[in-house]
Amino acid sequence: MKHLMGVVFLVLMFLTGAVWAASPVNINSADASTLASSIKGVGEKKAQAIVQYRKEHGPFKSVDELANVPGIGEKTVAKNRNNLTVGKSSTTTSATPAAADEKSAQ
Repeated sequence: MKHLMGVVFLVLMFLTGAVWAASPVNINSADASTLASSIKGVGEKKAQAIVQYRKEHGPFKSVDELANVPGIGEKTVAKNRNNLTVGKSSTTTSATPAAADEKSAQ
């Protein structure tokens, strides 16, 4: 019985951890409020600067580009790297069906 309770405890801890794990913040779509509350070392003013930079220069191609925003340094980027994303990379999906059609035609 003691073993079963231990297993149940571990499963609950794992599930709780999965629920509390935050998904990365997309710096290309998050608003200033979300950026301020999600990025360590970034308050409302710096978050507004991120949004403004994004409006003027277009979407970030990599998280590293965040260091180009005035007031955001490489140390801030490094501290937050695992919690940030620029979103899904653009890939051409039309090639996949064509390749499948080619294989089935052979």
